[in-house]
Order: sequence, then C-alpha cells, then structure tokens
Amino acid sequence: QVRLVESGGGSVQAGGSLRLSCTASPYILRPGCMAWFRQSPGKEREGVAAVYLVRSSGHIPYASDSVRGRFTTSPDDTKKTLYLQMDSLKPEDSAMYYCAASPYCSASAYDGTWARLSHYNIWGQGTQVTVSS
Repeated sequence: QVRLVESGGGSVQAGGSLRLSCTASPYILRPGCMAWFRQSPGKEREGVAAVYLVRSSGHIPYASDSVRGRFTTSPDDTKKTLYLQMDSLKPEDSAMYYCAASPYCSASAYDGTWARLSHYNIWGQGTQVTVSS
C-alpha cells in the first residue's frame, strides 16, 4: 500500500509563493493519478490540480479555474514526490491542502473528472497553508 506524506505548508503574505511536496512511499504509482485538494472550515473539499501519470514516463496536468496560471503541479519520480508550486497566493487560497492518489485511474475517464473525490483511494494527512492580506 502506498503512503502519502505532505509537507511545505506555512504562512505567507498575499502575492507570495509556497511549494508543497507530497512524498509517496515506496514510490509514485504508474500508471495512475495524483492530485491536490484543499478544504477550508465549513467548505467542501475541492480539487486544485492533478496529474495523470503515464505508464512509463510523462504526465498530463490539470488545474482548476481558480488556480490556473498561478499553481503548477509536477511529479519527480526520482524523489518519489509530487510538487505543487503556488505563486501569486491570495487570502482565499488559505486551506488545508491534501494529496491524493490512485492506481486505478483511466486516462479517458480522468479527463474532465479529475476533481472527483471518488477517483482517489489513498490520501495524505494534509498540510496547512495560510495567506494573509
């Protein structure tokens, strides 16, 4: 069973940057999918960005409308880590950020549905991001 551990959260001022890491042990699942979700108090968990991991190498990235152009996610198999680079942060980006994964994703089904919680059967414990104005 793969285990996910997030790190890199913290406090930053609006306009700043943070990079979150999601380390998978023993390794990143390929083929498969990995994603970042976030949840604020009283709100539903929402998809932020994701990648479909092609069997041998490469990935297909996805991002929500609210973060596209500001957030980028990419895997590094040698470090067994999925990164979320967050730039131009806004106070509304404040949330607990979770990493999720699954080896059961189908590329054709994933496109357009990557933000569905039901795609993922492995979750990390989360890392807090706070953006002050």
